[in-house]
Amino acid sequence: MAAIEPRLIEKLEKLPRERLSEVEDFVEFLAAREERAAAAQRLADALARLDALNLPPLADEQIAAEIRASREERRSGTQRRT
Repeated sequence: MAAIEPRLIEKLEKLPRERLSEVEDFVEFLAAREERAAAAQRLADALARLDALNLPPLADEQIAAEIRASREERRSGTQRRT
C-alpha cells in the first residue's frame, strides 16, 4: 500500500476543499463496511463453534428466562456470570 499512498495524496491535494469532505465521508463508509464484515465473520465463527458443541436446543421457557434475566441485568446495571 505504500506505493499507493503518495499517488493518493497527490490526487487529494488537487481536489477542491469541498470535495475533501466527500472523500472523508466515503472513506468512513468503507471503514464502517469493513467493520461490519469483520463483525459478521466473528459472529459466523462463534455460531460455528456453538454448533460444534452439539448442545440440545433451549426450550421456549429457557429462552424466556434468559431474556428476563438479561433485561433485569440491564435495569440493575449488573453483569450476570454464567
